[in-house]
Amino acid sequence: MSRLPVIVGFGGYNAAGRSSFHHGFRRTVLESMDTQARQETLAGLAVMMKLLRVVDGAYQDQDGKTLSLAEIDARLGEQILASTLVRRIEKSYLDVDAAHWQKSITLSETSGSQLSFIASRKQLPEPLPANWTVEPLNAAEVRVTLHDNCEFKVDSYRALPVKSAGQLPSGFEPAELYNSRFHPRGLSMAVVGVTDALRSTGLPWQSIVDRVAPDEIAVFASCIMSQLDENGFGGLMQSRLKGGRVTAKQLALGLNTMPADFINAYVLGSVGTTGAITGACATFLYNLQKGIEQIAAGKARVVIVGSSEAPINQECIEGYGAMGALATEDGLRQIEGKEQVDFRRASRPFGENCGFTLAEACQFVVLMDDALALELGADIHGAVPDVFINADGFKKSISAPGPGNYLTMAKAVASAVQLLGSDAVRQRSFIHAHGSSTPANRVTESELLDRIAAAFAIEQWPVTAVKAFVGHSLATASGDQLIAALGSFKYGVIPGIKTIDGVADDVHQQHLSIATEDRKVGAQALDVCFINSKGFGGNNASGVVLAPHVVERMLRKRHGEAAFADYCARREQTRAAARQYDQQALLGQLDIIYNFGNDLIDDQAIELGDTQVKVPGFAQPLVFKQDDRYRDMLD
Repeated sequence: MSRLPVIVGFGGYNAAGRSSFHHGFRRTVLESMDTQARQETLAGLAVMMKLLRVVDGAYQDQDGKTLSLAEIDARLGEQILASTLVRRIEKSYLDVDAAHWQKSITLSETSGSQLSFIASRKQLPEPLPANWTVEPLNAAEVRVTLHDNCEFKVDSYRALPVKSAGQLPSGFEPAELYNSRFHPRGLSMAVVGVTDALRSTGLPWQSIVDRVAPDEIAVFASCIMSQLDENGFGGLMQSRLKGGRVTAKQLALGLNTMPADFINAYVLGSVGTTGAITGACATFLYNLQKGIEQIAAGKARVVIVGSSEAPINQECIEGYGAMGALATEDGLRQIEGKEQVDFRRASRPFGENCGFTLAEACQFVVLMDDALALELGADIHGAVPDVFINADGFKKSISAPGPGNYLTMAKAVASAVQLLGSDAVRQRSFIHAHGSSTPANRVTESELLDRIAAAFAIEQWPVTAVKAFVGHSLATASGDQLIAALGSFKYGVIPGIKTIDGVADDVHQQHLSIATEDRKVGAQALDVCFINSKGFGGNNASGVVLAPHVVERMLRKRHGEAAFADYCARREQTRAAARQYDQQALLGQLDIIYNFGNDLIDDQAIELGDTQVKVPGFAQPLVFKQDDRYRDMLD
């Protein structure tokens, strides 16, 4: 009997704010939330953004005046809304109007005179150019005379054609929340993001560790662009060209395995299975597939899955821009037909669009097998029974879409039909589309979704796309989709694609329903969501996510009413602890887990035997499992 991978915690950060307890989702559908939910989410964002401080549990402005939730909404609401979601890249982060680069210029001597300058001996290049003559002036300086032409590179500044991105909320700096030492931004985001996910479970991590064997915990997390800021590969590659020196950390911390490595080494202290799987923009789903396979096969009982990506830098913008993949200022100006561009509408899935919008995000989920979740009283937010991955076959262009996504989506829908029945899929399912906001995607993805709907007799299939609000976070993109799907299950709201005026004429939608306003369908009206992701290189993935009320029905049947009733009683304590964390987090008390250099395992204290291994710090031993898979080949 396969174990069901259930989601018992989730968290992270993107342009909408903190993901746990659906705050990020609530930001994207704020107009559909009740007053209490709206004001609570805005207050939490205000604290994150350093617009408010908290004194004795009360919100205060910078002048020390205590503000109610209603006053925060009235005074700061517009500023908070303008400083979240997709927007113009902020100058303090990257000056898109004056991006630094080096311009090559050629100097030539004028007729009858030679060009010369004075320089320090230490600044002379090695070896000297052949057309340089050096004359000593004193112990420290020389006169350099140039003969013929000489090329120099000088600092220059230019405007970037791409000016919008899905930045984290203004003023929120993950590295400030713990003792980070030259950590690249993506790794700082991973530390704070996975902490949010772990705290959201309402279960102390040690209590989980004590119930499982050391090798029954797994972590699968990665990024695709590595760490490209100055503390990672960016600094490594640029240091010599800038006249600097490579540090001892830049190469190691730049690796795209580091999100998983940091989580194991500094957050969990795990000795279990680990991996950093990449699949372009489908990377989160690639890691999720590995996680659910480990649980279903009984190889792991607890799995942390996630991604953390920080690609809002000049190199990524210029790289994707050179491919013609990003929404530029001129492109948006042509779409809108006016000189003043609304950068908040830069990401426009399935509408008139001109490219995707880069974003930064970290998203993590905590998975358990269903039996352990019931035993611990974990709160269950959904389940992921399947993720399907297929390549495109032969390709002419590595970045072009291909047939693999037809296979992943068809298999995902067929899987859900077998599990839940045709009626549930036809009437109570919806799609979180890849929805990258490129002209090619709006045609190709809508066509495949429309054809699959026809094949399974689905009419008016609801389609949404979270990239409209938070942009395209590359490796983390399908994590943004999954977290948003959990929000829809909780509140019964399918977000409308509110950055477009209408669906583009070339979008296939005979069997699809793409709305520009939020749809309130009710919390029990949604049974399953299909997460679709298409990545460069033919990396296609589609996941099946079950709503919590469906999972509860399944658990009652598997474990019995009595066992489920006992579980519900234990769950109340877990929910209370989780709510306590949420209330603290809204006040800015995020309690980041970062354990550097403590509780190290002494190799000599490991107890080795022929049936098990006992690891210091773990209550349960690692017992060697009986493996009879190939025994019949030797009998």
